[in-house]
Amino acid sequence: MTTMGAGMDERAGRRRGALLAASTLAAVLALTGCGAGDSGARDTAAGSAAEAPQANGGAADRDSAAGAPEAAGAGAPDLRVDQRAIIYTGTMRVQVDDVDAAAREVTAAVTRAGGFIGGDQRRSAEADAVAELQLRVPAAKFAGVVEEVAKLGKQESREISTQDVTEETVDLDARITSQRARVDSARRLLARATSITDLVSLENELGRREADLASLEAKKRRLADLTALSTITVSLAGPAAKVTEEKTETGFLAGLKGGWKAFVASLTVLLTVLGALLPWLVALGVPLAVLLLVLRRRRKNPALVAPVSAPPPVPAARSAP
Repeated sequence: MTTMGAGMDERAGRRRGALLAASTLAAVLALTGCGAGDSGARDTAAGSAAEAPQANGGAADRDSAAGAPEAAGAGAPDLRVDQRAIIYTGTMRVQVDDVDAAAREVTAAVTRAGGFIGGDQRRSAEADAVAELQLRVPAAKFAGVVEEVAKLGKQESREISTQDVTEETVDLDARITSQRARVDSARRLLARATSITDLVSLENELGRREADLASLEAKKRRLADLTALSTITVSLAGPAAKVTEEKTETGFLAGLKGGWKAFVASLTVLLTVLGALLPWLVALGVPLAVLLLVLRRRRKNPALVAPVSAPPPVPAARSAP
C-alpha cells in the first residue's frame, strides 16, 4: 500500500508539474503576443507619425525646390566693381607754364597716392620743353590722380581705357591649382621609381610640369601687378610746344610727293651702297686694269722672228748620151 501511494503521489506531482509548465508557457505566449501587438501598434503609430512629416516635408521640399532659384539669385554673391580684376590705363597731355615744376608736382601726387614713377623722359629746357612721365598708382587712387594732374595746367587730351580680366584671373587660379597637383603627383612617382629609365623619364616630366607651373604663376603675378597698380602716361608740354598731327593726303599731288620721296630714298640707298663698294673697286680695279693693258699691248707688238734661209736649188739631172 505504501508503494502504491508513493507511485500515485509521484504521478500526481508529474501532472501538477506538467500543468504548471503548460500554464507558464501559455502565460509567456500571451505576454509575447501582447508585446508584439503593442510593438506593432507603436511601429504603426511611429510610421504614421513619420509619414506625416515626410509628406509635409516633401511638400516643403517641393516648395523649397520651386523657390530655390529665387533664393539662389537672392543670396548669390554680387561681384561689384571693387571685387573684379580690372586693369586701368590712362593717357593724357597737359600744357603747363613750367614743365619741371609740374613734373615735381606730379611726382609728389603719385607718392602721396602710394605709387611711383615708372619712367621719366624730358626734351629741351626752354618754352617748348616736353616731359613724358609714366605713373604707376594704386587702382583705387587712379581717378583721383588723373584729376589732380589735369588741374596742373590746360588739359589738351585725355584717354582712359579699362580691361576686365576677372575671368582670366579665375581661370589662371584653377590652372595653377591643377598644375600644382600634377607636380605633386610627379614627385610622388619619382620617389617610388626603381629603375634608371623610369627615373630619367619622371625627372623630365617633373621638370616640364614645374616649368608650366612657373609660367602660369608668372602670368598670375603679371595680372596681379597690372590690376593692383594702374598705368598713367602723362605728357607735360611747355607753352611753345606743338602737337604734330599727321594728316592723310590723297590725290595726284600726294601721289607725286610720295613717289618723289620713294625715289629720293632709293637713290640714297644706291649712293650708300656705291660709297661702300668704292674702296673695294679702287683697290681691286686699278691692278686689274693695268694687267689688261699690258696684255693688250703684247698682242699688238709680237716678237720679231729671224728669217729662215731657203735651201740651194737642186741641179737638174742630165740624160746619158
